[in-house]
Amino acid sequence: MHTTPAKFLIIRFSSIGDIVLTTPVIRCLKQQVPGAEIHYCTKRSFQSLIESNPHVDKGIYLDGNLNDLIRQLRTERYDYIIDLHNNLRTRIIKLRLAVPSRSFDKLNWEKWLYVQFKVNTMPPLHIVDRYLKTTESFGVVNDGKGLDYFIPYKDIVEPEWFPITHRRGFVAYAIGGQHNTKKLPVARMIELCRKINYPIVLLGGKEDAAAGEEVRQALGDKLIYNACGKYNLNQSASILQQSALVFSHDTGLMHIAAAFRKKIYAIWGNTTPQLGMYPYKTNFVSLENKLLPCRPCSKIGYDQCPKGHFNCMNELPFDFDLKELKRGTGPSTRRTGPER
Repeated sequence: MHTTPAKFLIIRFSSIGDIVLTTPVIRCLKQQVPGAEIHYCTKRSFQSLIESNPHVDKGIYLDGNLNDLIRQLRTERYDYIIDLHNNLRTRIIKLRLAVPSRSFDKLNWEKWLYVQFKVNTMPPLHIVDRYLKTTESFGVVNDGKGLDYFIPYKDIVEPEWFPITHRRGFVAYAIGGQHNTKKLPVARMIELCRKINYPIVLLGGKEDAAAGEEVRQALGDKLIYNACGKYNLNQSASILQQSALVFSHDTGLMHIAAAFRKKIYAIWGNTTPQLGMYPYKTNFVSLENKLLPCRPCSKIGYDQCPKGHFNCMNELPFDFDLKELKRGTGPSTRRTGPER
C-alpha cells in the first residue's frame, strides 16, 4: 500500500469511450492512495470529459504541439505517470519526463491474432480491469463501482426540451460510430426502430444528422426525435441518463450509458465483445451475427466492408423482446453482466 502523498499524471489522449473507460482508475487512485493528487492529460477536444470529474485535480490538454505539452508537464514535477494509451507520443513523454511510470498493456499481438486469423487468445478481462492493473503496485483495487460520468449543471437537458411525444419516456439510440462498419445501414436502422416501436431519441454528432433525418422521415415524428448534432456531448449524456433503455453501436455513447447503469442493447458489426470493450458493470444484451467467419475484421473499423457484403450488419438478427417497456416499469439496472 502506497502511504505517502503522491502526484500522478494519467495519460489517455483519445477517444470518448476510451476516456470514459479510464474513470475507475482515476477514482480508485484518488480514493485509495492517501493524499493522491491526480492530473489527467488528454486532447483539448475531450476537455469536457475531464473538467467536471471531482476526482481530477487538474486537466492538462494537448493542443497539437507535443514539445509545448512536455514543457508544461515538466513544471508539475510528477511522482508517477500512469500511461493508459501507450503509443509513440506517450512513450516520448515518459522518456523526457524521466519519472517512474506504469503502462497499460495494449495486447497488440493478441488482437492481431484474433483479427487476422480468428485465433482468440484475448484474456477474459474487460479493458477497465486491464487499465486498473497499472495501479496494483500502489495497493489500488477495483472498487466495483463501474464507470463515472459527471454532467455539469449547465448541460442538464430539461424534459420540456423534448417533443411532447417523448416526455413520458423514450428509448435512446446512439446511431453514430467512428467507422461505417460499426454502424447499421440506414434501412436497417429504420427496421430496428420499427421493431422497438416506442418513442425514440436518436443521438449522434452532426455527421449523423442526415441519417437520423432519413429515419425520422420514414417513421414519423411520433416515434422519432432526431437529436443528432443538436446537443453537445454532456447534453447527449443527460439524454442517455433520462432514457428508459439504450440501443447503441460500438461507440463512446455506449460507455457513457454504462456509466449511468442503463440497460444497453449493444449492436456489434466488425468488432466483437471479446475484444474487451463491452458495456461495463451494467446489464446488456449483445446483438451480433455470430455465424460469420470474417468477424472481427478489425479492432477499429473501416469505411466499408472489406468483403463487400457487410453481412455483420445486413444480416444481423433483431431477436430481442423489450419486456421492460411492455411492463411499463422501466428496465432493471441491478445486474452487472451480459444478458444472453
